[in-house]
Amino acid sequence: MNKVNQLINNLREPSQPIRLAAVGDLLLTTKPGAKTPGRGLEVLSKEIRNLFKSCDIVLANLECILPGSKMVATEPRVFTTETQVRTLKDAGINLVTLGNNHTFDSFDEGFQHMIDILSALDIQWCGAGFNRNQACKPIIIKIAGVSVAILGVVDASSGMNRFAEKSTSGVAPLEIDQLCRQISTLRTQVDHIIITPHWGDERFRFPAPQHIKQAHALVDAGASLILGHHPHVLQGMENYQEATIAYSLGNFFANHVYWDSGDFLTWNRFERTGCIILCKLDKNGIHNLQQIPVFDDGTTIRIEKSGWGDRCLQNVNHLLKKGVTSSRYQRETFRVRTLKPILSHLRWAKLRRTRPGHLRKIIRLFHQGIK
Repeated sequence: MNKVNQLINNLREPSQPIRLAAVGDLLLTTKPGAKTPGRGLEVLSKEIRNLFKSCDIVLANLECILPGSKMVATEPRVFTTETQVRTLKDAGINLVTLGNNHTFDSFDEGFQHMIDILSALDIQWCGAGFNRNQACKPIIIKIAGVSVAILGVVDASSGMNRFAEKSTSGVAPLEIDQLCRQISTLRTQVDHIIITPHWGDERFRFPAPQHIKQAHALVDAGASLILGHHPHVLQGMENYQEATIAYSLGNFFANHVYWDSGDFLTWNRFERTGCIILCKLDKNGIHNLQQIPVFDDGTTIRIEKSGWGDRCLQNVNHLLKKGVTSSRYQRETFRVRTLKPILSHLRWAKLRRTRPGHLRKIIRLFHQGIK
């Protein structure tokens, strides 16, 4: 936090709550070989900028990394540029989690480059490190007599294969028993603990049963707020005990994701719809929590006011409220991994380019889905 903010905080009344905004995935990607950077957060609407400027903490999942001399073999890799990263500062984002499955796409070199820039911008980060202690270390913020700890963690379900060890780099693992012990200890030191887990299955509209169980365990241990990401779509929010759990905040900033072949992943309307969690925290709890729908149309990111965003939030909240059983989750698996790919290939733009191998793939997907 810079000196100006510290002076402002010192002038506040001790009882004034902390104002927090949190968003989901920031995919600040750029096209490989491009001479100019891709879109950055300069495209935020004035309304969102003003909202962020009114907050003490603005938290996001920074799901991209700066390129280095080496890169992981698996694709897609999510690379950004210094120019795009620097737009975080003017946008008002002052805290990011690097606990995600793309933080080490360029190994330690890209990670070091990223944290150097974040430190220069006075943006705090968590969820990854050059060893286990650094990766699991919380950010602790104290403002106007209220203290908050933020922890970024990554579940193996995200596909992450580089977890921090005692003396090697990686992301902080979501090991539920150890994390609950850490939360219990922190709870004696701070007023609130926020967990920001990278977990779940991509494009699923509700969480897996095991992640609901884990979220409840984290709250039982003392967490006040859980803000999830990785599915790249909205998932439901629930109140449990005296805490709030948002299983996925969806994409906030959704540039294309590129492969070396020149192909790229685009996002549909639902995948371009995310939300801002806005709330106040004081020593007595969390107050005035809101879900504010936002939409990235590929040019501008704005608060979604047509009713579409509200319907998306209502739908995922309803799906969660109905209860997530193993059979319901299996049906969602079929919808996302079998039905959607088949329907995608049936669009005329793709049918024109369909070859026998594509038809065999469709048949195989359908056969796997109905097993």
